[in-house]
Amino acid sequence: MASPNIVLKDVTREDVARIREWLTHEEVSESWFGRYSYGDPAHLGYHPDEMETADDRDWEHVFNNPEHRILSVYTQDGEHVGEVHVAIEESLGDGQLSILIGRSDLWHHGYGTAALRATLDAAFKEYGLFRVWVDVPEYNEAALALFRRVGFVHEGTLRKSRPHEGSRFDSVVMGMLAAEYEQRAAAGGS
Repeated sequence: MASPNIVLKDVTREDVARIREWLTHEEVSESWFGRYSYGDPAHLGYHPDEMETADDRDWEHVFNNPEHRILSVYTQDGEHVGEVHVAIEESLGDGQLSILIGRSDLWHHGYGTAALRATLDAAFKEYGLFRVWVDVPEYNEAALALFRRVGFVHEGTLRKSRPHEGSRFDSVVMGMLAAEYEQRAAAGGS
């Protein structure tokens, strides 16, 4: 199945409101960052509740931060369906990547793959990163399969790092180097 066309755009306040709403759904929050140990849905980079009403200065601080590239995922038809986040460690030349397709009715339709490819393009071509990595809980088998399919390599396991449904689970760290990305792109896949 071919991936749908998506566009990465600057985040709007309406997008943040949708993110907050999506994260109220257990299945969506668990596929994103899960929950903090005290139970609230986790979101790295900003707190959706706070950002909906943030003043312009605070908004600019979050969404124009070169260490946290946060963009909304839109369909070609202009529908907001998710968010991507690259937490950049400039001194190391790497970034931790996160992707959320908040519309669970669109899961397994290629939107995550399309968002991942667009984000990798930005990470390696625009941001000039050497390495991109992800931290995926072992129970998110669809995300693990996606990152493997696109060429991410297992780099390690964080033991029992993710609380989920009353238990603790391992988290899988996977990465991709710029050279691996370029090699895959040259071979016709990214």
